[in-house]
Amino acid sequence: KVRHIYVANWFYGAFILAVAILHIVNSAAVPAGWMKSYSAYAGVQDAMIQWWYGHNAVGFFLTAGFLGMMYYFVPKQAGRPVYSYRLSIVHFWALIFTYMWAGPHHLHYTALPDWTQSLGMVFSLILLAPSWGGMINGVMTLSGAWHKLRDDPVLRFMIVALSFYGMATFEGPMMSIKTVNALSHYTDWTVGHVHAGALGWVGLISMGSLYYLIPRLFGREKMYSIAAIELHFWVSTIGIVLYIAAMWVAGVMQGLMWREVNADGTLTYTFVEGVKATFPYYVVRFVGGLLYLSGMLVMAWNTWMTAISGRAVNAPIPALQPAHA
Repeated sequence: KVRHIYVANWFYGAFILAVAILHIVNSAAVPAGWMKSYSAYAGVQDAMIQWWYGHNAVGFFLTAGFLGMMYYFVPKQAGRPVYSYRLSIVHFWALIFTYMWAGPHHLHYTALPDWTQSLGMVFSLILLAPSWGGMINGVMTLSGAWHKLRDDPVLRFMIVALSFYGMATFEGPMMSIKTVNALSHYTDWTVGHVHAGALGWVGLISMGSLYYLIPRLFGREKMYSIAAIELHFWVSTIGIVLYIAAMWVAGVMQGLMWREVNADGTLTYTFVEGVKATFPYYVVRFVGGLLYLSGMLVMAWNTWMTAISGRAVNAPIPALQPAHA
């Protein structure tokens, strides 16, 4: 027995259990033959279940799972203990309790009952506190070791990932406010927000964690080329910024164009005019995505070179002291 479970494993456990529950409930169906079935839900209830699933799939797969990675790899790479273990436990339980309730914010201004929309908005705003608590905990783990960011591109991946996590978890609650959502809903602003989390948080923390693991898997102290990691970091970061900034600007412009009306109450712009106006921003988005992809190709080359230049390691397995029951 081991008495203490490190907080990273708490997040992994929540990720495994919550995703299982989400899939079971969301997949409930009524059989209508050997090869056919119908959803167990209908109408607005079906929409609510879909977004309860959709929001929490993001919350417990793309957030909790990768927070587990953050709580393990950031202290490892920094060579320092996590800034506040107590804060990490508070972060865990606050996140677990509030995340499940925030799904209705995806259905503002729909047939969903207004009180349910308001409940989703309130819990989304509460969610800002635990999210930023975790972000601050990760960044402050570098207290007294900020100089390492100058020379360690792997640590830079992780800290910039935390910055994007903080930015995305501030933007999400802000977009859940009904007056803001009236502008942002159905626009590319939402796409920009999602990719700040997906490319910025999930992508960069994954890359940083892999850069920590790969050389150890192949018996090396570090990756084949530190310069290639540096190049990957800057190319990816610039790519993400171009991508999400283009989507933010395009989204706000779309929202403003769609709500613009003439004196007689007719729409000032057709939908096609809105699409045409966003074209330049889609070009910028494409360039940003291309930069991000090129960074992954650099990483693939660096991984291959690390693998072929690696050596076998006979790593001793330490004997654990038996714990009393």
